[in-house]
Amino acid sequence: MHPAIRVQNVTKSFRLGTNSGRPNLTERLLGFVRKPRANPDNEFWALKGVSFDVTPGEVVGVVGRNGAGKSTLLKVLSRIVEPTSGRAELRGRVGSLLEVGTGFHPELTGRENVFLNGSVLGMSRREIAKNFDAIVAFAGVERFIDTPVKRYSSGMYVRLAFAVAAHLNPEIMIVDEVLAVGDAEFQNKCLGKMREVARGGRTVLFVSHNMTAVQSLCSRCVWLKDGTVHADGTAREVAEAYNRAAVNTGAEADLTRHPGRTPDSVRAMTKVRVCDDADPASAPVAMRGTARVEVDFVLERPLPDVVLGVVFKDCYGAAVFGVNNKVIPSPPQPHPLTAGTVVCRVPRVPLMPGTYTLDLWFGDRINDFDVIFNAADLTVLPVDLFGTGRLPVPNAGPVCWDAAWEIRGAGSQE
Repeated sequence: MHPAIRVQNVTKSFRLGTNSGRPNLTERLLGFVRKPRANPDNEFWALKGVSFDVTPGEVVGVVGRNGAGKSTLLKVLSRIVEPTSGRAELRGRVGSLLEVGTGFHPELTGRENVFLNGSVLGMSRREIAKNFDAIVAFAGVERFIDTPVKRYSSGMYVRLAFAVAAHLNPEIMIVDEVLAVGDAEFQNKCLGKMREVARGGRTVLFVSHNMTAVQSLCSRCVWLKDGTVHADGTAREVAEAYNRAAVNTGAEADLTRHPGRTPDSVRAMTKVRVCDDADPASAPVAMRGTARVEVDFVLERPLPDVVLGVVFKDCYGAAVFGVNNKVIPSPPQPHPLTAGTVVCRVPRVPLMPGTYTLDLWFGDRINDFDVIFNAADLTVLPVDLFGTGRLPVPNAGPVCWDAAWEIRGAGSQE
């Protein structure tokens, strides 16, 4: 069987800066022409010999940090940019969703933009008309479909743009971080649509920073690092390795100038560390393991009762649960403190695999006077908790809980 996507030793370089070695308009008018000179220091290699195949019907995730080469790879595959060297072959009709809303015109109505944007994405007018009602219903903008999109809110705009792209019917879909658009409800809707596409037997190349979505949608994952293929394996194995590497580099964060601190906060918290209590050298925590959050603080005057609150949020920013030593008492503080460390241990972390964000609230038993949102990340790694060889269903929500089962028969049947 021929692969649906074949990437063979693809490299791509970009010239840094605005000086391409060609004379600008002023220099042309003055009759000054320079001879272009190659300067290796001005070249950035976004891709360096990337190779992999994707079989028809396979759903492959592509992960990596910002600047790893993910978007450049998708642009090469979508024929937006040409590789510097190497080959990229695709067999079948291709639909690319790289930038939501490309092709929208602010002066046109939603209806007109559906037809315009659908054409830009490669749909025929007949296909657009056939899917029009489903597109509008998916976006939830029925009342405003004949209103110019310049009057849409940003959320309405991206919902309609994604809805158009989501109703393409290609044999190969190339998708770049579409689950980052819209509110939490619409993101769940997008995720459901992507699952529908994946189950339909189409070949999908899916770029996302959402490791939970990658594991849920994809059977395989390619990890790009510094423009090269760092790992290629099952979605679960690669996502776990990627999460572990990402969190191990960011398990300790400086809070002195953290952008998430509220404007009225006193700068008391100085550093946060998140790790596995059983293995402080490991930042990720296994399911039902014990997470440890350590927060260093410095105060201008002694505080007799130090109180720390920690709120755990999911990938959509919704609070899952929180702990603090007002409600869950800590051992008595022997004397007022001007500096020190608060250690919070959360046993049997009740979270599904994925990455969670921590908000920190620091103060005394009356006031919270230093508040930092998105102060640190916690990654929870999957574990076969129940010995069945199965993991909890990824779309069942962020909490993993035990249950006791009993099955009773209503009678016997011969």
